Amino acid sequence: MTEAQGGFRGWFAARKGVWSRLRFTSLRLRLVVVFGLVALTAAVSASGIAYWLNREAVLTRTQDAVLRDFEQEMQNRAGLLPEEPTQDELQHTAGQMANSSQRFSVLLVAQDAAGAPAYGSSGGLDGFTLADVPKSLRTAVNEKQEVDSSNKAEYHLYWQRIVEDDTPYLIAGTKVNGGGPTGYMLKSLEQEAKDLNSLAWSLGIATGLALIGSALLAQAAATTVLKPVQRLGVAARRLGEGKLDTRLRVSGTDELADLSRTFNNAAAALEKRVADMASRDESSRRFVADMSHELRTPLTAITAVTEVLEEELEMESGSMDPMIEPAVRLVVSETRRLNDLVENLMEVTRFDAGTARLVLDHVDIADQITACIDARAWLDAVDLDAERGIMARLDPRRLDVILANLIGNALKHGGSPVRVAVRVTDDEIVIAVRDHGPGIPEDVLPHVFDRFYKASASRPRSEGSGLGLSIALENAHIHGGEITAANSPEGGAIFTLRLPRETSDAVASGDENPQHDPPKGDA
Repeated sequence: MTEAQGGFRGWFAARKGVWSRLRFTSLRLRLVVVFGLVALTAAVSASGIAYWLNREAVLTRTQDAVLRDFEQEMQNRAGLLPEEPTQDELQHTAGQMANSSQRFSVLLVAQDAAGAPAYGSSGGLDGFTLADVPKSLRTAVNEKQEVDSSNKAEYHLYWQRIVEDDTPYLIAGTKVNGGGPTGYMLKSLEQEAKDLNSLAWSLGIATGLALIGSALLAQAAATTVLKPVQRLGVAARRLGEGKLDTRLRVSGTDELADLSRTFNNAAAALEKRVADMASRDESSRRFVADMSHELRTPLTAITAVTEVLEEELEMESGSMDPMIEPAVRLVVSETRRLNDLVENLMEVTRFDAGTARLVLDHVDIADQITACIDARAWLDAVDLDAERGIMARLDPRRLDVILANLIGNALKHGGSPVRVAVRVTDDEIVIAVRDHGPGIPEDVLPHVFDRFYKASASRPRSEGSGLGLSIALENAHIHGGEITAANSPEGGAIFTLRLPRETSDAVASGDENPQHDPPKGDA
């Protein structure tokens, strides 16, 4: 039961998501709805006006014909009756009047010779009696008007429409001028009502067809409008994916065609700009690589000379002139620094060119960290918290470069003791390097991995190359890992290295490019 409820909830959520997207984000649906509303408004308005005009025309035509015929019958037949007719005479005359072309029911009212009221009915419609005539109509019919130049008759014809049992009727009455009976007429308008209902149904069907037609037209218009927009969206996505040769086919002279031309022009300009930037970037990388290689040849000779000078400094014979000893030591130090800079530039060039590769091996993390610390004589300045036996498939040389840069940076800027702690999860190794210095200023934190970044403009020169942390970050990235910098709550800076326990062969061969930022240098 729980699984069924979960499945129903999932289905309902999916349907709700689809309907919400259609409702709020679908331009096609909005166009169809707007077209439909416009068509519905127009169709309903036109149908309503047409129905009202036809209704009035049908009722007025029928009403005029019936009233005209009734008035003629009153003059031709009821006007011939004596002033005091009998009931038989009234009955006979009413029957004759009812046989006219309009087929209405007739009621004649008069007074006989004894002064009693006499009635004559045509007998139609279940017997048309005086009770069926509205009182207001009887009063108006029997009201005598003054005869003058504008009014030639004492009595006039009056009428009104009534509804009985959902059937409309026309009822009218008049009195014979000059003395005579009063006549009332009742005419059913049921046939006219049916005709009007048929007209209403026809107009309703026409409105529905207009609505369907408008929806189809809206769909066609939406397709015409949205297809170029969809193609533009696809082209924009391809452009965002780096396919800068993407272009749209342009046809027509409307606004969408202008938009396509604008997109093509922008894509062409972007492609040219990116090509120019790539060319300049390639030239810059080639220059740095060539410069580094060219520097290595004279630097090798200089290094050999400085090694000889360094040996002279270390000899106990004191053959070195004390006046030039500081200069020699400076030359030795700067030569080493220049060697490091050239090596770092060549390494950065490999990363930029995408030629850096991993040589993977299974290593013990604790042994690797110990070897790095021991090789640089940092054993007394570094506390290591790592269990032996934590194995990982990594590039030992590049891991050594990462650790040397992180620990060396901590010793240089934070001072000893530096604590290195290793934690391990199911698929990740976390190495934290923490110092006990003043920490990293908040405005510097975002830039610690930038190349050649200087935390202070007043210290443009430092012992390092300014590339160590950048190279460490790139070595982490090539493993599929990451390095982050932060300030520890207990004080000091903390750099956290995260590496996968099993670096894939695809990453090692360069077939897979981990999604990280471009290489950056340290502070």
